[in-house]
Amino acid sequence: MRERQTEREKEMPEEKKARSGQRLRPAVDVLIPVYHPGPEFEELMRKLQLQTLRPERIIILETVRPEDFDPGRFDKYGDNITVIPIAPEEFDHGATRDRGARASRADVLLFMTQDAVPADEELVEKLAEKLMKIPDKAGKAEEEIVAAAYARQLPREDCRLIERYTRDFNYPEKSRIKSRKDLADLGIKTYFCSNVCAAYRRDIYLEQGGFLQRTIFNEDMIFAAKLIGAGYGIAYAADARVIHSHNYSGLTQLHRNFDLAVSQADHPEIFSGLPSEGEGLRLVKSTAGYLLRQGKFWLIPALIWQSGCKYLGYLLGKHYKSLPRRLVLALTMNKRYWNHETES
Repeated sequence: MRERQTEREKEMPEEKKARSGQRLRPAVDVLIPVYHPGPEFEELMRKLQLQTLRPERIIILETVRPEDFDPGRFDKYGDNITVIPIAPEEFDHGATRDRGARASRADVLLFMTQDAVPADEELVEKLAEKLMKIPDKAGKAEEEIVAAAYARQLPREDCRLIERYTRDFNYPEKSRIKSRKDLADLGIKTYFCSNVCAAYRRDIYLEQGGFLQRTIFNEDMIFAAKLIGAGYGIAYAADARVIHSHNYSGLTQLHRNFDLAVSQADHPEIFSGLPSEGEGLRLVKSTAGYLLRQGKFWLIPALIWQSGCKYLGYLLGKHYKSLPRRLVLALTMNKRYWNHETES
């Protein structure tokens, strides 16, 4: 059984330096689940090595069959690469990332996806800064301690207009820190945090038990809700920028939202009182208004189609327990998750 850390053990080494007036330079490990990476991965690795706060280690969690594992495959990207092979049947959105976290000894855990690319050389430093702010007065409320920080996602050059606006809607220009006092105003968005590019204080990550060992999707938001419930803050760092977007079809949106809703249905203790439908409707209305203002009225049918697919996927996912298994397997993006469910 894991023992609770003492206050002295929880204090990060860099906090001790800060109290003595030294500059904050935390050790950061970057953790990236990898499966058949595309061309963006090359650029990601190159830009990580050029960061003003260079990662101590880049821990690659490669989903690969044991017979295909090549321990030296990623050596070309630098001298700070560690590769952990993950058998395909063992991959899980939460457990795989948690395995990487427990292999780290850094102050900060920075999770990224293989298709997210730093927009500049300050991404790592900007995220780490949000986690290293030290209370400036005795007795500061625990909720003011930032345990996680996530980056602003910018659209790629080929990003379609509707998705480009969605990026701006979800990732605005202004930074903020969210805590449990924001639940009444922000609702479910209080818990929003994206492991496309998100950093966590390792001491608090371990204290709170880390990501779920089994989840179909949404491990970041579920853990963020746990942090908020424990009284910590989550920072949205608009000045930490990563390039990441997709031109998903309506059907792909349906499958993604199905899995998203399954994760919410499995955790009513977090999501039952904070429905997502209202936020989704607000996005649709805001996007429609934007298209009309831009004179792009012919894109309204595409918006209606995509929004309808999202909502249908979400509605089906929320009620997945009453659906035939064959339909569930047709709707999900992660069939291995359901196969594992049968085995367990």
